[in-house]
Amino acid sequence: MNQPGDSYAFDDGSAPTCAVEGGVSSPVPLEGIRGKLTCKAPLAPYIWFKTGGPADWLFEPADLDDLKTFLERLGGEIPVMALGLGSNMIVRDGGVPGVVVRLGKAFAGVKHTGEMELTCGGGASGILVASTARDLGIAGLEFLRGIPGTVGGFVRMNGGAYGREVADVLLDCAVILHDGSFITLSPAELEYSYRHSALPEGAIVVSARFRGHPGDPKDIGAEMDRIAAARESSQPLRTKTGGSTFKNPEGHKAWELVDRAGCRGLTLGGAQVSEKHTNFLINTGTATSGDIEGLGELVRDKVYAATGVSLEWEIQRVGRP
Repeated sequence: MNQPGDSYAFDDGSAPTCAVEGGVSSPVPLEGIRGKLTCKAPLAPYIWFKTGGPADWLFEPADLDDLKTFLERLGGEIPVMALGLGSNMIVRDGGVPGVVVRLGKAFAGVKHTGEMELTCGGGASGILVASTARDLGIAGLEFLRGIPGTVGGFVRMNGGAYGREVADVLLDCAVILHDGSFITLSPAELEYSYRHSALPEGAIVVSARFRGHPGDPKDIGAEMDRIAAARESSQPLRTKTGGSTFKNPEGHKAWELVDRAGCRGLTLGGAQVSEKHTNFLINTGTATSGDIEGLGELVRDKVYAATGVSLEWEIQRVGRP
């Protein structure tokens, strides 16, 4: 099996049809592929922490058919990872092996497709989904305004905020598996639990259907404004951060445990526990991903020593150390 960084070939002997800078061959024949494929693509600009190494390959598909064709040609032999807004993620400093797929404008639409129902592309932001629902008088999706990510990410993680979560509003989602096969999954099949789903490794959520209930656009807008104001007042939104770091343990709030362990303002290298909200880590300007992840592990150790509670990461950590 090829290792990350190798030039890839196919079992049938077919050769890649294009070369990338430096003489590195594409992992698939690119004839008919309309998207953009980049070798050793920097990922830090796409990650909220602004840290981390490159992707071996970054693929930005032109549309759904383009993505399906590309993944079929990969044949499931190379790791695949989807990237949304990069808000709840640490990309480790050694970079990400295989192919990172970043969904662009072709996957960012939101359409009114049924009674109190929206069909949303995997690259659509939570803000866009909530705003579209407001304009259509669809209530119940306001909480998506408070999730800093895209549909693909919060469907995968059963994202939630302000007392609601994706499992409460999802009808189903369309998914492309890492070998290019296409399936539709219901919430039951996703086996949702707190900030977790059974979505297969390497699967990419390309769209999802959400359902709300009738509401007054003015009331919906007021609730969205309340959520936005609450986030602004309590979270370090104007820093290089990654969102909530740890899951709330049963019967506890993660930030209170971190505070109780004396970790408010704790630093490691260029990483710091936020003074404003202790369940947020921030890059003060010079942090590496190693600093951020190391600080998170230090906080976990201190919380366990002080309270006996073992915090679980909510932020996804990917790539090579």
